[in-house]
Parts: sequence; structure tokens; C-alpha cells
Amino acid sequence: MKTIAENTTKNTHNVVYQLLLENQDCRTVLDIPCGAGAFTQRLLQHKFMVYASDIENILQCPNPLFQPADMNQPLPFAPDFFDAVVSIDGIEHIERPFDFVRECHRILKTGGQLIISTPNISSLRSRWRWFLTGHHNKCRTPLDECHPNPLHHISMISYPEIRYLLHSNGFQITTITTNRIKPVSYLYIPCLPFSYLATRVVYRKHERDPDQKIRNQEILRQMFSTPVLFGETLIVKAVCRK
Repeated sequence: MKTIAENTTKNTHNVVYQLLLENQDCRTVLDIPCGAGAFTQRLLQHKFMVYASDIENILQCPNPLFQPADMNQPLPFAPDFFDAVVSIDGIEHIERPFDFVRECHRILKTGGQLIISTPNISSLRSRWRWFLTGHHNKCRTPLDECHPNPLHHISMISYPEIRYLLHSNGFQITTITTNRIKPVSYLYIPCLPFSYLATRVVYRKHERDPDQKIRNQEILRQMFSTPVLFGETLIVKAVCRK
């Protein structure tokens, strides 16, 4: 069978696949949005039971378990069904990411894993682009409002936002990683001490709740971890809590 081209950043599929393998009991996986099916094909080759979903069927590999689904709408799957849901570069394209995450929580088993990849707009490189132009990396120019397109990045999401999205809807992040670090990203290291001090001061000065202050210390550490600071694509794995 012909290998399907990966329509995402280099090494993303490899990292996501390795995260799935960390749970030896993971067998039933939803790949959404599956696109042409590069990741679905990889899982099928390794004997996973793979349900592939997208708004239309453009799969280039045979999979009788394909189900059409709109990530903005209720998903056509039973509660507590999947061991894992994988969403590679999908969440930044949808209008209702909160509804999607709640649906993932519904269809995942207790302890199941949700793996999401999305362009890393929390990187120093992307923050610098935003400072200069008002546009993040991977979304460098205005979207064509006269021709809305499902491929548009309409919901670019930072690390603190994706953490809030997951933690407020029954998930706990266990892994924060990236597909790769491009050498150009290290050019922004001189910005690091200024960014760290400014963020730390703001977190301490403008938060009054003592419990949130403790959480902010963890968020600060995560915001200044290597994958978030320098990674091209942000990849997070979260565990489903019922």
C-alpha cells in the first residue's frame, strides 16, 4: 500500500504515536480530523482499532470504521468508548473548541488519553512575531474573510489557554512536548530573561486567590519549559477524569 503523506509539521506523527504507546492498554483510537489518513494508516499497520473521522471522507487508505463528523458538533460515538482520541492540528480550525473537548471527555473511558497538537503560539519566536506584526507564527497574515475555509486557523490557542480548556473540562495534562525545535528558534534566547521576569511579576501581582497562585507557579514552569519556549508544534497529552 502507498504511504500517505503526512499533512503536518515534520515529526509530529512520530511524537504522537510514541505518546500513544506509553499506555499499553490503548487499542481503540479515534483519529480526528483524519484528513487523507496518514496517521490512521500508521495505526492500522500496528493493529490498533482505528475510527477515523473528518467532515468529509477523503481517506486514501481503506477503513470501514470511518465516520463523518463535525468537530463543532456532537460526535457520533457512544460514551466511554475510546481508549484514546488523537487530534493532530485540528483544534485551531474549529469554531467551538470547548464543545469538542467536552465531547472527547464524553466518549473517552476513564483514564483514556486525549492527544492534541497545534501550532505553538507560546514560543518565543511566535511571541516576537506577535509583538512586531500582531500575527502569530503559522498565521502570519489576515485570513480571507470573503472566502471562509475549514483550513483557516481561526482558533489559535496558547499553552495557558489549552491548559484551561482541558483542566476545566475533566482532563489533566500529563505531557507537554513538541515535534522539533528549529535552530532559528534559539535566536530568541536573549528575550528569555525579560519575558520570564515580566510574566512572573504579572502572575504574582494580579492574582489574589491563594490556590490559583499555587497553580500559577506550575503554569509558569510549564510556560518556560523547552518545548513551549522553542517548539514548532505544541503537543499535549491529557488523561480523562470522570
